[in-house]
Amino acid sequence: MSLAVARGSITGLIGPNGAGKTTLFNTIAGALAPDAGRILFDGEDITGLRADQVFHRGIGRTFQIPRPLPALTVMENLLLAPAAQVGEHFWAAWLRRGAIRAQEAAHRDKAREVLEFTGLAHLMDEPAGVLSGGQHKLLELSRILMVDPKLILLDEPAAGVNPVLLESLVERIRLLHRRGVTFLLIEHNMDLVMRLCNPVVVMAQGQVVTQGEPAAVRSDPRVIDAYLGDAL
Repeated sequence: MSLAVARGSITGLIGPNGAGKTTLFNTIAGALAPDAGRILFDGEDITGLRADQVFHRGIGRTFQIPRPLPALTVMENLLLAPAAQVGEHFWAAWLRRGAIRAQEAAHRDKAREVLEFTGLAHLMDEPAGVLSGGQHKLLELSRILMVDPKLILLDEPAAGVNPVLLESLVERIRLLHRRGVTFLLIEHNMDLVMRLCNPVVVMAQGQVVTQGEPAAVRSDPRVIDAYLGDAL
């Protein structure tokens, strides 16, 4: 599998179930170590790094089935994301109380800004477990934004999301893209892929079948054969 994601793009990754798309995401994000080959990000070899190390280098990922911490509030879910928090060190509770308070206040301010951006500010004090499926996807995106990501891996953002919340999520993706964030997006909703992604990469049986502009990919006989079939 060989794939390059251009800086500043919204690259779509499509293909049949079992093609290896989520396995690719897991490998990039550090959840799985590759048996061979290299993963390069922003000029650095990140092959084999742990998921937390990859995350704090600027790669965030969401999951097809969101993974919030349901007993914590929406705000608390976001406050867990920043790295190297002063209060995580044992002696800091006694020796650096002022620094802890200042940093926590700064993180709370940023979390409020992020939640305003994603439309979840009115739910910041609610347990994450009470959110709808679409709100959970916005929460995952919010958590990623706490570390100012360079690249966001989105795993089926449209799955299980009602049309109104989906449009809200799409608008946030576009706004972040205009701010310079790069996206790699797995999606089965072809209408969403066609209007949001360029280029589109088609994957089947662990390999790239073809890639290019959405319209060209959609009409490629190999893509119709491997994935779209009678859907067209």
